[in-house]
Amino acid sequence: MSVAFEVVEDPARACAALMISAAIGGGQIVLAGGSTPEAANERFVEAVRTVGLGLEGTTFWVGDERCVEPDDGRSNYRMIRESLIEPLAGITEARVERIHGELGPEAGAEDYDSRLRAAGPAHFDLVLLGIGPDGHTASLFPGQATLSVRDRLVVGVPEAGLEPFVPRVSLTLPALTATPQVVVLASGASKAEAIAQAFGPGTRPDPAVPSSLLVPAAALITVLLDPAAASELEPAR
Repeated sequence: MSVAFEVVEDPARACAALMISAAIGGGQIVLAGGSTPEAANERFVEAVRTVGLGLEGTTFWVGDERCVEPDDGRSNYRMIRESLIEPLAGITEARVERIHGELGPEAGAEDYDSRLRAAGPAHFDLVLLGIGPDGHTASLFPGQATLSVRDRLVVGVPEAGLEPFVPRVSLTLPALTATPQVVVLASGASKAEAIAQAFGPGTRPDPAVPSSLLVPAAALITVLLDPAAASELEPAR
């Protein structure tokens, strides 16, 4: 396990380059919700258009979803559809496996878990994650029982720990770390404290900071962040 920091002016563009590398030859990529991952999707589309990359063998999975209809403005899938799937239409085709959050947290989790298992042993080429100001990642929130789930790939989250306060469905920690590389994206000063608490020097896994629980389980975590998000790391760097 190791954590590598990359402080760049445009984390989304750097992330898109990693997405291209994973997609070449048909990769399994887990997508995240949030504004910086959305920008990464847009940069990825630009790169695909530029290089003429075919995505026929690539599968995109969704790391977590709100239990709303897929056209709801709070849906991660809607963001992914608008920033990645629709812009690629007519250029190249890729398989996208969404979480059916509209089924509710438990039924949605069971459905997604079964589809993941049907696809073969859980293993992704690249997992993209955001981090909340409270240290949560995907829809795994501080202090919740979902953090200790080890026998499932997907879990229902009846109560969200942060807005929007709707139930969720999320990949579990074992599923999120079944990859050679986890990439955590962060932009802005509001993420600086959470980044330092989760990944800074001397930190330890702590259920109060869910992102920190990735560290002992992941082979490699690359933290892509802008200078503002890295500001709390500066004294230790």
